Amino acid sequence: MKYDYRKVAGALLFIASVQCVLGIITAEALYPGYSTTQNYISDLGVGPSALIFNSSVFLLGAIVIVDVYLTHHVLGSRLLSVFLVLMGVGAMGVGLFPENFAIIHRIASLFVFLFGALSAIVSYKMQKPPFSYLSLLLGALSLMALLLFGSGTYLGLGKGGMERMIAYPALLWCVGFGGYLSSYS
Repeated sequence: MKYDYRKVAGALLFIASVQCVLGIITAEALYPGYSTTQNYISDLGVGPSALIFNSSVFLLGAIVIVDVYLTHHVLGSRLLSVFLVLMGVGAMGVGLFPENFAIIHRIASLFVFLFGALSAIVSYKMQKPPFSYLSLLLGALSLMALLLFGSGTYLGLGKGGMERMIAYPALLWCVGFGGYLSSYS
């Protein structure tokens, strides 16, 4: 059976990002006293739900890295491929090195956040409206939230809420972009 690389790439990206979002939600629900405003997302990687969170984030990264081969084959964008690989390596690093590995974890988290946002932004030219505009918007929102977070400005959301404003737009872009690729004819 011959597979369409575009559809397989889209399905993999969709699956990787959806399982990660569901892994985060499940880990939050199973972590007693966890606060989405006061706790970092990565606090889930050292608490009672660490196995769920760490394996889910690692799986996101591993699938994204595999997916880059297919996505690059279909779209031919070297820049998007590099950004997605760096995001994937970062996600695997977050899963392998929880926040008690402070320096490595911070670098890995920065890779996920920064290169996830940049992936959404550079994908703009590879899509048709209206999704191209939504990709640009989600990437810009994630990048702007990263800059605010880095400056200690949380806009009343708390550190955990502001961190989610970085992570979720990029993850939602992955879900959408995966759906876009897999349904495109």
